[in-house]
Amino acid sequence: MKKFFFLILIISLVYYSPLHAAGNNDDAPVTMEEVIVTATRDRQETRKAPANVTVITAEEISKSGATSVVDVLDKLESIQFRTYSSNSSQAMIDLRGFGGDNPYSKTLIMLDGRRLNRTDMQSINWMQMPVDNIERIEVVRGTGSVLYGDSAIGGVINIITKKGKSEPKFSVSALVGSYGLNNERASVIGATDKWTYAISGENNFNFGYRERSKYSAQSGGFNLGYTASDLFNVSLGVSFNNADYQMPGALTKELIEQDRRQYQPAIPIYGMKANNDNDGSDKYTNINLGIKSFLGSWGQLEVNFLYGKKDLQMNMPSWSSYKFSNTNADTYGIAPKYILANDIFWFQNKVTVGVDYYNEPYKKDIYSDRERTIKVSSADFRRKSLGYYIRDEFSILKNLILSAGYRFERSSIKGSNADTNSYSFPEQENNYSAESYETSLTWLFGKKSKVFAKYATVYRIPFLDEVASFNGFGGTLFLNNLEKEKGVSMEAGVEFYPLNNLKLALTLYRIDMENEIQWVTTDPITYAGENQNTGKTRHDGAEISFSYLWEKRVKFYGNFTYHVATFENGENSKKELPMVPNRMANAGVEIYLPYNLTLRTEMRHIGNAFLSGDNDNNTQKLDTYTLLNFYVHYKPTIGKLGLTAFLGVDNIADVKYSSSGFDYAQYWMPNFYYPMPGRTFKAGVSFEF
Repeated sequence: MKKFFFLILIISLVYYSPLHAAGNNDDAPVTMEEVIVTATRDRQETRKAPANVTVITAEEISKSGATSVVDVLDKLESIQFRTYSSNSSQAMIDLRGFGGDNPYSKTLIMLDGRRLNRTDMQSINWMQMPVDNIERIEVVRGTGSVLYGDSAIGGVINIITKKGKSEPKFSVSALVGSYGLNNERASVIGATDKWTYAISGENNFNFGYRERSKYSAQSGGFNLGYTASDLFNVSLGVSFNNADYQMPGALTKELIEQDRRQYQPAIPIYGMKANNDNDGSDKYTNINLGIKSFLGSWGQLEVNFLYGKKDLQMNMPSWSSYKFSNTNADTYGIAPKYILANDIFWFQNKVTVGVDYYNEPYKKDIYSDRERTIKVSSADFRRKSLGYYIRDEFSILKNLILSAGYRFERSSIKGSNADTNSYSFPEQENNYSAESYETSLTWLFGKKSKVFAKYATVYRIPFLDEVASFNGFGGTLFLNNLEKEKGVSMEAGVEFYPLNNLKLALTLYRIDMENEIQWVTTDPITYAGENQNTGKTRHDGAEISFSYLWEKRVKFYGNFTYHVATFENGENSKKELPMVPNRMANAGVEIYLPYNLTLRTEMRHIGNAFLSGDNDNNTQKLDTYTLLNFYVHYKPTIGKLGLTAFLGVDNIADVKYSSSGFDYAQYWMPNFYYPMPGRTFKAGVSFEF
């Protein structure tokens, strides 16, 4: 397979080289519309991407009053978050119905092109990305396995930080709100001679809606760029984050009726301790060194050197054992790629070839006390992956683009565990080989409209703690026979502009997965079991969106998502996957008034869903809820001083709802839920000069 891949690579580079190109297109240059980089790993007009794409700009983030990336993304089609703490710090994302009971690595999250997904079954900390440092967020729905490999099943979200462009601009802002919310930000961005720079810092604090749901996050970062010549530039991006958070636990409906803001009390009849001392602390460092060389008609070469460091501390005294842990997870990566865009007999063509290498050591120490004096377990793992990919875009006609791509990847998981409770095992290793294909066709019509269709295969490599048991759960300690998940994705969509400022869009998709990893109980008395590749599921869905701008007067926008995710084999065949609502809708209107005032109202609706663990769909569902938000913005013009002030209310009707719940009825217990905040006020002001 390697020889075949490199043969194709060599043929492609020779055939598409400038020596073989048959001339240039005589058409006049066309000004590019909105540009993204995530869909193809290179700059491309959004409408040329064979996918349903959303780009959120820094201005839109500022106007939203968001204090985290979760606040920004939670209003888009096909996206839903749920949290166990009622805040954004450890929120879990569901994109295209890939939430369910294991949502942790079905959507790829990146920061400036570096993957943030963890190698264990845990969510990322969304607070590590300060919103004031974000230039834009690109959301590409649908599979991205060819370009990005593991985890890019439901879609890819790339958070791109600010870079300097012109004379220095300083900005400071402050935001306050209900439940002790305060958010302070400061940044400077600019360019001088051959240098560009962007520096930012942010503090985010909230006591939380519920008792013991406080979180605090301090973030900072900078990006430096140096243009040595028109043919060569270098950039360095660095970010830091420290986040502390509390975990209030879940409540039964009876407890919610008593006081929905309380933490989970002790429930002796079910052997549950009070969640009055559960918390965590995360420290993150991200570094990205990029080198780009422009080779003229010979294309361009880019190399990114990537480093990420996670120091994580978890304290869960409410658990029966394995309560206190320290996790150190590092990421070392290098990602070179070569892009050649040249015409072939007057037909536009672009080929992208690249390699992704990741080395990710992972260590977890577990203690019996908060002071970390008595160690009960120590896990030492390392995951490595090496992936090769090639993707080509060929314009069959001027407005008809055929794309095709292929990826081959090898991964290994190696590690051991030393445990005082008979969970020890010597160093063992699993090796995985994976490949993915894709082909798509995009037809551009009108000035901004498109129709696309795409077929692709996808895969996911198991998590470390799916392969190995090192958290005290027992069972088979190292699963040598656990295979990767894989599937097939088909989608088609249209974006239509009947008027210049009116956009209508529809995307239909089906994703069939097999070999999905599921926990299989082997002892019905003790509930002991192990992970097995027994799952087969189907995800069918439709995404609809619209937007209309009546310039200087009003803007209407909205989206609707319908999806059904079902088991396709076993005793629960045709039953729906837990925690996947069938219907989600968002709508909003912005009214532009005199004196630089803007009124914005938004609606978000989430349909009901089966509780986590309810695979046979036999217990009550998580309730439907609809939230209304309202904002007033004031942005006057005062010379060179940019002033923005806003006042807003989230959940203005004070709807009582929960984002997540567990089916404990199957264990002869009441079901448990995680209540979310009620009416929340926000106010903020920012200055730019």
